[in-house]
Amino acid sequence: MDALTRSSSVRARNDAARGSLLCGLLGVALPVAAFAAAHELERVTLVQATAATCASALLGFLALVLARRAQRNLERTLGRAGGRGAARVGRFLGFLSLCVGLSAALALGFFALLTYLG
Repeated sequence: MDALTRSSSVRARNDAARGSLLCGLLGVALPVAAFAAAHELERVTLVQATAATCASALLGFLALVLARRAQRNLERTLGRAGGRGAARVGRFLGFLSLCVGLSAALALGFFALLTYLG
């Protein structure tokens, strides 16, 4: 009876939940780092920082996909995989970074349009 069975085995990890949280955190931190670099460094312009901020949309989308995969893992394992809170926070941060990245892309697009017309 000392052998581990499927029901008593070590708790499975939900790596998708951790990945979602990591991508969401990176997506939120990227605009802050980009604009701090534009403020502190003379070589980095505000336009370049805004262009770098657009990458947070990709990280946000990836966080949302990973959060959905984590939720599916939780449903499939009946909650034994863990990571429900990490998946929720990852989904929230992913949505936030997606919105910030898309807003930066729109701002950059309008700036390019106004520069071209004016």
